Amino acid sequence: MSVQPWGESRPTDRYGRKAAGWQAAPTPQSVMRASHADRDRTVDVLKAGFAEGRLSVEEYGQRHEAAARAVTYGELAALVADLPSGPMAAPLQAAQPVPATFLVPPPVPQARPTSVLAVVSLVCGLTGFLALPVVPAVITGHLARRQIRERNMDGDWAAVLGLVLGYLGGAFWLLVIMLGIAS
Repeated sequence: MSVQPWGESRPTDRYGRKAAGWQAAPTPQSVMRASHADRDRTVDVLKAGFAEGRLSVEEYGQRHEAAARAVTYGELAALVADLPSGPMAAPLQAAQPVPATFLVPPPVPQARPTSVLAVVSLVCGLTGFLALPVVPAVITGHLARRQIRERNMDGDWAAVLGLVLGYLGGAFWLLVIMLGIAS
């Protein structure tokens, strides 16, 4: 004989019925009224338990009758508490993920336009050592940086590199001119 969690005296439900030996006392959380569909699901679990050999003929009969009389979820849950599945999950299970076919595709990030002035500054800065386009490299570099900030554009690296090369080219050509005058 197994020891029951409620001791020798069996508790009664809210209708004054004594709980059978295999029933647990209803919990205060389980007072929501059950529907016919809920009773049918509970009977299906009982049938599966009987078919698997988990319940005897007597237990199945008693529980089937109790399921037909059950009024609340708590009463139904108590009928299948010792079986592998019940009429409802105790904690809510995580929702099944939505198939990728039905998901809204993530927004495609729009490529920001590159500043043309930044590219001109870079080209002028690269050719600044061959000729004298260092002044346009510096001017277009500063204009490109302002345009990039105002319009949220790409190409800041090209503008900065054009400025650096433009200033270095300007220093190189200034040094060449100074050495030419000094000699």
